Amino acid sequence: MATRSQRFDELVLDSAERIESRLGRSLDPAELAVEDVPPSDPSAWEDGVPLGRLFPADGRTPPRVVVYRRPIETRAGDERELAMLVQHVVSEQVAAMLGLDPDDLGPD
Repeated sequence: MATRSQRFDELVLDSAERIESRLGRSLDPAELAVEDVPPSDPSAWEDGVPLGRLFPADGRTPPRVVVYRRPIETRAGDERELAMLVQHVVSEQVAAMLGLDPDDLGPD
């Protein structure tokens, strides 16, 4: 039986796979990560607790999308809503990374 954390990680990976399928290509070399909570020092443009963040490529470091597990779980009422929210957050961050409209990467 998978832990909550492992199930969440799977939701994030499933979301990335759906986006790759929609794009018809891999997101490599971008990195996708899950952290429990965002850092305590929010960026100047962030209001409230972020659900995800994009760290753009910097020199030799590839772009990185980070999804924050605890804030997302707190907002989701059930497993279905959790899956939808994870898909939304991943789509939003990947779209920002690629310069696309998040609706172009949304649910099937």
